[in-house]
Amino acid sequence: MPKTITMRVSDKVYELFQTNSKIQNCPLANYIETVVLKYIENHRFVDDFEMDNIQNDLELLKSIKKGSQDARNLNGEFV
Repeated sequence: MPKTITMRVSDKVYELFQTNSKIQNCPLANYIETVVLKYIENHRFVDDFEMDNIQNDLELLKSIKKGSQDARNLNGEFV
């Protein structure tokens, strides 16, 4: 079920949101939701460059595999 939130922003930020929502031809709430979701999506996951670095780092991959095996075997402790 959709939720309603209240947030306080400065006049300058409000005008920026309002202007951009008009440019995008969408209601202000939809604009803010879309922008926030895009931000989360872009910052939640690694980009292609980072993933290439991870996949080419043999020591890191070895450590990740060991950690995964340890977790499956219930070795170690949660911090």
